[in-house]
Amino acid sequence: MSPPPVCAMVLAGGLARRMGGEKAFAKLAGKPLIAHAIARLTPQCQALAINSNDDPAWLEPFDLPVIADTVADFPGPLAGILAAMDWCATSHPETAYVLTAPVDCPFLPDDLTARFWDAREGMDIIVANSGDRLHPTVALWRVGLREDLRRHLTSGGTRRLVSWMETYKNKRVDWPAEPFDPFFNVNTPDDLNDAILRLR
Repeated sequence: MSPPPVCAMVLAGGLARRMGGEKAFAKLAGKPLIAHAIARLTPQCQALAINSNDDPAWLEPFDLPVIADTVADFPGPLAGILAAMDWCATSHPETAYVLTAPVDCPFLPDDLTARFWDAREGMDIIVANSGDRLHPTVALWRVGLREDLRRHLTSGGTRRLVSWMETYKNKRVDWPAEPFDPFFNVNTPDDLNDAILRLR
């Protein structure tokens, strides 16, 4: 069965200060975190890219487009989401939606894109939720929002992702957080140890 007509982007643009280094290449089960995210998303989308503001040579082994932020000097997930929209609109203009997920989520659910796609009717943004926690960087975005988002960022609008998201028609899709949260994210060395235990 073919995946929905959706592009996807792994958000790897953060500085990872809490990890003490390059988070994307922290090892989990012998593979870098980014490899786990790529493996989860690849069968669920029509095209995949990586958002990173680092030297793209680091990411050559993954043989994917590496897209830097398209708004200068704006660190934060909204800039990465805009980069995803711009890449999708330019490289895959027939595709109306782009999915984003952070590099530090190694256990993304296999039905992520399918459930988002089924919930998209009449919505601008579909966002993941597990238990009582929203995961705003794991979302499906209507590419047609990109010029609105660009104006928002270049005019000094809030960097708070949820605040911007809530100005549009959005819907939450729920996953159970037990026996483990599929959106568990690795932010610290302790989180990485927890992820290793989950895999075992």
